[in-house]
Amino acid sequence: MNDPAVNWVKSSYSVDAQNLCVEVAHPTSPTVLARDSKLVASPTVRFPADAWAAFLGAGPR
Repeated sequence: MNDPAVNWVKSSYSVDAQNLCVEVAHPTSPTVLARDSKLVASPTVRFPADAWAAFLGAGPR
């Protein structure tokens, strides 16, 4: 999804030196979108907001 109305945010854990970047967007509740920032025209992955929150909660702090 390359919609200019969608506000994509790069992950703070993305590694710029190696160009490993993930971006997420919250265009509509209850959906979260994720994409590879190097391939912005490629398909996005959609997650239910509660599943995304669980994913983030399971990671290291």
